[in-house]
Amino acid sequence: MKLFTTLLVPLFIQAVSAHYIWTTLVTSTTSTSAAVRMPLNNSPVQDVTSKDITCNANPGVATQTVSVAAGSTVGFVLDNTLYHQGPAAIYLGKAPSTAAAWDGSGASWFKIAEWGATFNPFGFTDFNLNALNTTIPASVPAGEYLLRIEQVGLHVAGAPQWYISCAQIAVTGGGSANPTKVSIPGYVAANDPSLTVNIYYPTPTAYKVPGPAVFRG
Repeated sequence: MKLFTTLLVPLFIQAVSAHYIWTTLVTSTTSTSAAVRMPLNNSPVQDVTSKDITCNANPGVATQTVSVAAGSTVGFVLDNTLYHQGPAAIYLGKAPSTAAAWDGSGASWFKIAEWGATFNPFGFTDFNLNALNTTIPASVPAGEYLLRIEQVGLHVAGAPQWYISCAQIAVTGGGSANPTKVSIPGYVAANDPSLTVNIYYPTPTAYKVPGPAVFRG
């Protein structure tokens, strides 16, 4: 029994260390963790129908809202590398008043970037990266938003794991676009093929990132 326990401990530590947190918001002018609603720990969200899928389970309070010009770069840095295979996406959610006061509820979200799969050999384009960046579409209206990142680990077939953070931003400039919006949760069903897929066998020959199409402005 002692030997069995000894063997289990490093396996448990390895499993925990394989998790990660999006800790830092980056823009073309700043890098900060103060604008991120920091997850309590690195455990993933595992229920896509839960309210935790919005901005993680009981995240901390962000103390900053960062100004970002429409058409400029924005993204997140991880405290590790993405060593669970799976897709990623970045969403914007328009706050009804201030980003700090909004819990992310309602049909206010649209996707502005995604990272999917490549084939021959099969794999995901975000694998082993430690940061993901994109551009806020220049036509996005000015105002306060939550910027949400998700990476979905598909390494356990039939049991996807979401690694999520939200940051508070204020978009300046911009235009009058009105992209189609979704609710989170509600943006993807638990039985969506993008979530139930076995990425090991048979090897996928096609893959669609979960959620709506990317709005490019």
